[in-house]
Amino acid sequence: MSHGLLAWLPSALLLGGALVGLVGAIGVLRLPDSYTRMHSASKAGALGAALVLGGVAAASSGASALGAVFALVIVLATAPLAAHAVARAAHRSGMTPKTGALGDALARDLQAERRAEEEPPP
Repeated sequence: MSHGLLAWLPSALLLGGALVGLVGAIGVLRLPDSYTRMHSASKAGALGAALVLGGVAAASSGASALGAVFALVIVLATAPLAAHAVARAAHRSGMTPKTGALGDALARDLQAERRAEEEPPP
Protein backbone atom coordinates (compact mmCIF):
# COMPACT_ATOMS: atom_id res chain seq x y z
CA MET A 1 0.00 0.00 0.00
CA SER A 2 2.67 2.53 0.96
CA HIS A 3 4.80 1.59 -2.06
CA GLY A 4 1.95 2.63 -4.37
CA LEU A 5 1.60 5.97 -2.61
CA LEU A 6 5.33 6.65 -2.85
CA ALA A 7 5.15 6.07 -6.59
CA TRP A 8 2.41 8.69 -6.99
CA LEU A 9 3.98 11.35 -4.76
CA PRO A 10 6.59 12.65 -7.24
CA SER A 11 4.00 12.81 -10.00
CA ALA A 12 1.57 14.72 -7.81
CA LEU A 13 4.28 17.18 -6.72
CA LEU A 14 5.41 17.78 -10.31
CA LEU A 15 1.86 18.29 -11.52
CA GLY A 16 1.06 20.59 -8.60
CA GLY A 17 4.18 22.65 -9.31
CA ALA A 18 3.26 22.96 -12.97
CA LEU A 19 -0.27 24.10 -12.09
CA VAL A 20 0.97 26.68 -9.59
CA GLY A 21 3.43 27.95 -12.19
CA LEU A 22 0.59 28.22 -14.72
CA VAL A 23 -1.52 30.22 -12.26
CA GLY A 24 1.45 32.53 -11.67
CA ALA A 25 1.92 33.04 -15.40
CA ILE A 26 -1.77 33.85 -15.83
CA GLY A 27 -1.45 36.31 -12.95
CA VAL A 28 1.47 38.04 -14.68
CA LEU A 29 -0.66 38.45 -17.79
CA ARG A 30 -3.88 39.54 -16.09
CA LEU A 31 -2.95 41.69 -13.10
CA PRO A 32 -3.14 45.49 -13.45
CA ASP A 33 0.23 46.94 -12.40
CA SER A 34 3.85 45.90 -12.14
CA TYR A 35 3.78 45.43 -8.37
CA THR A 36 0.95 42.90 -8.39
CA ARG A 37 2.52 41.17 -11.39
CA MET A 38 5.82 40.94 -9.55
CA HIS A 39 4.01 39.52 -6.52
CA SER A 40 2.34 36.88 -8.65
CA ALA A 41 5.56 35.93 -10.39
CA SER A 42 7.65 35.72 -7.24
CA LYS A 43 5.20 33.91 -4.98
CA ALA A 44 3.76 31.48 -7.50
CA GLY A 45 7.13 30.98 -9.14
CA ALA A 46 8.82 30.12 -5.85
CA LEU A 47 6.03 27.79 -4.76
CA GLY A 48 5.85 26.11 -8.17
CA ALA A 49 9.61 25.63 -8.26
CA ALA A 50 9.55 24.27 -4.71
CA LEU A 51 6.91 21.71 -5.63
CA VAL A 52 8.76 20.68 -8.78
CA LEU A 53 12.07 20.37 -6.93
CA GLY A 54 10.30 18.42 -4.17
CA GLY A 55 8.98 16.06 -6.84
CA VAL A 56 12.46 15.66 -8.29
CA ALA A 57 13.86 14.93 -4.83
CA ALA A 58 11.10 12.39 -4.17
CA ALA A 59 11.64 10.68 -7.52
CA SER A 60 15.41 10.42 -7.26
CA SER A 61 17.81 9.21 -4.64
CA GLY A 62 21.27 9.97 -3.37
CA ALA A 63 23.20 12.99 -4.58
CA SER A 64 20.56 14.16 -7.05
CA ALA A 65 17.91 14.27 -4.30
CA LEU A 66 20.29 16.23 -2.08
CA GLY A 67 20.98 18.64 -4.95
CA ALA A 68 17.26 19.16 -5.52
CA VAL A 69 16.70 19.88 -1.82
CA PHE A 70 19.62 22.33 -1.83
CA ALA A 71 18.18 24.09 -4.90
CA LEU A 72 14.77 24.20 -3.20
CA VAL A 73 16.24 25.96 -0.16
CA ILE A 74 18.07 28.46 -2.37
CA VAL A 75 14.91 29.27 -4.38
CA LEU A 76 12.81 29.72 -1.25
CA ALA A 77 15.44 31.98 0.31
CA THR A 78 16.19 34.20 -2.68
CA ALA A 79 12.94 34.64 -4.64
CA PRO A 80 11.09 36.80 -2.06
CA LEU A 81 14.21 38.87 -1.35
CA ALA A 82 14.80 39.55 -5.03
CA ALA A 83 11.17 40.56 -5.60
CA HIS A 84 11.31 42.90 -2.62
CA ALA A 85 14.52 44.55 -3.85
CA VAL A 86 13.13 45.03 -7.36
CA ALA A 87 9.87 46.48 -6.00
CA ARG A 88 11.74 48.98 -3.80
CA ALA A 89 13.94 50.00 -6.72
CA ALA A 90 10.88 50.49 -8.93
CA HIS A 91 9.21 52.60 -6.25
CA ARG A 92 12.29 54.75 -5.73
CA SER A 93 12.57 55.33 -9.48
CA GLY A 94 9.11 56.90 -9.48
CA MET A 95 6.89 53.99 -10.45
CA THR A 96 3.93 54.40 -8.09
CA PRO A 97 1.60 51.51 -7.26
CA LYS A 98 -2.15 51.61 -7.47
CA THR A 99 -3.10 52.19 -3.85
CA GLY A 100 -6.21 51.30 -1.97
CA ALA A 101 -7.65 52.54 1.29
CA LEU A 102 -4.37 52.12 3.18
CA GLY A 103 -2.37 54.37 0.87
CA ASP A 104 1.32 54.17 0.06
CA ALA A 105 3.29 53.68 3.28
CA LEU A 106 6.67 53.59 1.53
CA ALA A 107 6.05 56.99 -0.07
CA ARG A 108 5.19 58.46 3.33
CA ASP A 109 8.35 57.00 4.84
CA LEU A 110 10.51 58.33 2.01
CA GLN A 111 8.98 61.81 2.36
CA ALA A 112 9.64 61.82 6.10
CA GLU A 113 13.21 60.66 5.44
CA ARG A 114 13.77 63.47 2.93
CA ARG A 115 12.36 66.05 5.35
CA ALA A 116 14.67 64.81 8.09
CA GLU A 117 17.67 65.11 5.77
CA GLU A 118 16.77 68.66 4.76
CA GLU A 119 16.33 69.96 8.30
CA PRO A 120 19.49 71.41 9.83
CA PRO A 121 20.72 69.72 12.99
CA PRO A 122 19.87 71.54 16.25
